[in-house]
Parts: sequence; structure tokens; C-alpha cells
Amino acid sequence: MRTLWLMYKTDAKLSIREFSGVLFGVLVPVGLIVLLGLIYGDDASQNGMSFSAVATLGISSAGLMGLPLTLSDYRQRKILKRYKVTPVSPMTLLASSVLFCFSLSLVSTALIYLVSFVMFGFSLQGSWFVFFAMYFLVMVSIHAVGMMIASIAPNAQLAGVIASAIYFPMIFLSGATIPLEIMPSALQVMSNFLPLTHGITLLQAVAFNEPLTGVLSSALILAVVAIIGIVLSVRYFRWE
Repeated sequence: MRTLWLMYKTDAKLSIREFSGVLFGVLVPVGLIVLLGLIYGDDASQNGMSFSAVATLGISSAGLMGLPLTLSDYRQRKILKRYKVTPVSPMTLLASSVLFCFSLSLVSTALIYLVSFVMFGFSLQGSWFVFFAMYFLVMVSIHAVGMMIASIAPNAQLAGVIASAIYFPMIFLSGATIPLEIMPSALQVMSNFLPLTHGITLLQAVAFNEPLTGVLSSALILAVVAIIGIVLSVRYFRWE
């Protein structure tokens, strides 16, 4: 546990110094919720959907862009090679990076909710306990994909290409930025294959206090993605 905490602090210092993780994981989602709130005004329904969508966008920014780019950069700069000769295990290394990205996601979501509540009058209608349970599932699922990219990409350039090829289509086709309702039917069908779509579906159901029985399939899909991502990331992790 002490090793994990030390590595967590190191990841935090390096990421804050580099700043891109803070920018895309926290500042961009907060700016987006302000923009959407100004567009929708006092429309509680639209603000609720915006909160759920932007909260998942913050998770994706940290998990799909920040996590793989940071770890692959460590690999390229031979930092992971130095870790290899220490007692640090791949699981500990991945866990420390994931925990820091979790922290960014939580800070982002707290600020998004604060802005939505103070500026636009939005409040969560469902249970906070259920919301955090679903939020944790979404975080684990999205970060598992990021861990998988970080484990197999040999350098930061390739990691950036893979992460971008997944991240940008996901944020535009999942409903995180553009409402699914206005998309062509073919794109709506395609969105069902994206984990972020199911994450937004879960959080919106809790935000509006809707029965969770209607979104159990989304929860199951995210759980399967999380398991596959974690298993593959640990199995194929490379120090150099």
C-alpha cells in the first residue's frame, strides 16, 4: 500500500506538471457544461442530460487520453524500464496511474455538478449511492480500455493514434456532445457498440430517477468491457 501511495503521488506530480491531463480531464468538461448550460438555459431536462453526458466525457478524457498517453510516454522515456528492476509489479504501476485518473474524473464531475447546480438549477433526482455505483462502473470500464491501449502501445505516438481513433468517434457518436436523437438511424445503431453510450444511458437513468431495470443491459456491457480490458492490459503489459 505504501508503494502504491508513493507511485500515486509521483504520477500526480508528473501529470500536473505536464498539465494536459488536467486540461482535458477537468477544464475542458467544465467549460463544456457552462457552454451547454448557456445554450439550454433553465431547461431541466436538457441540463440533466448535459450533466450526464459531460460527466462521462470527463471520464473518457482522463481514461482514454490521459492514461494511455502518460504510461506510453513513460515507456518511451525508459521510465518503465527503470521500474522493471524494482519490486514494483505491473498491477501496482497500472493501479497508481488509474487511481490518479480516477481522481481527475471525480474532481471533474464534482465541478460539473457544482456548475450545473449553481448556474443552471440542476439537481440529481435519483439516489446518490446508486449514482456513484453506476459512475464507478463507467469509470472502471472506460479506464480499462485506456489501460489496454497503454499496455500494448510501444510508444506515445502509437498510443496517441489508437486513443484518438477510439476517443473522438466515441465522444461524437455516443451522445456526449451531439444528442443521439438528431443523428441518422445508422449512427444511432452504431452508437450501441460504444461503451460511452451505455455510460451516458446509465447516468441519465439515475439523474432522472428512472427504473434501472431498463438499463441493466448497459450495465452488463460495461462490466464485460471492464473485465476484458483489465485482463488484457495485465496480460500484455510491457515494460519496454
